[in-house]
Amino acid sequence: MSFLRNSEDKSAKRVPDVHRYLEFNLGDERFAIPLLTVKEVIAVPETTKVPFTPDYFLGVMNLRGQVLSVIDLRRRMGITPLDGSTETAVIITDLGFTHLGVVVDSINRVLAVEGHDFAPPPEIEKNSKTDFVTGCYKSDKNLILFLDVNKILDREEKELIVQTTDPSQVG
Repeated sequence: MSFLRNSEDKSAKRVPDVHRYLEFNLGDERFAIPLLTVKEVIAVPETTKVPFTPDYFLGVMNLRGQVLSVIDLRRRMGITPLDGSTETAVIITDLGFTHLGVVVDSINRVLAVEGHDFAPPPEIEKNSKTDFVTGCYKSDKNLILFLDVNKILDREEKELIVQTTDPSQVG
């Protein structure tokens, strides 16, 4: 019986717990979101401004017949955009209830992080404005913060996105 256990242990290969993220810059800072939530990355499109919306809400865009809301993630998080960046892009993310375009300064790479390299969020004062930071990763000399885009938006902002992209929701 002990022979079987030993042979099972030797033949069982441990598969590392690897998660993939899309790394990007907001200003001089590095962030990442789960790759599974990314639908595509596009150039910054023309948007139609929606009156009476926050300044970070750039408006709505038409992506192959689908109306999507677009926010400037830099403004939403209070980060100064890089001046004259030619790499500015929009990440189309899946929020579960809709898709959302988020403007970032640049796309860096797809990052593969093993479970043991993923650190909990840094010690910051916990409040609803920082709950979207889900963890961090040290890469070379840089610290990368992992974000949950769905948690960056509060309930009212999510309702605004639904209203601006789904005409049947306007009451």
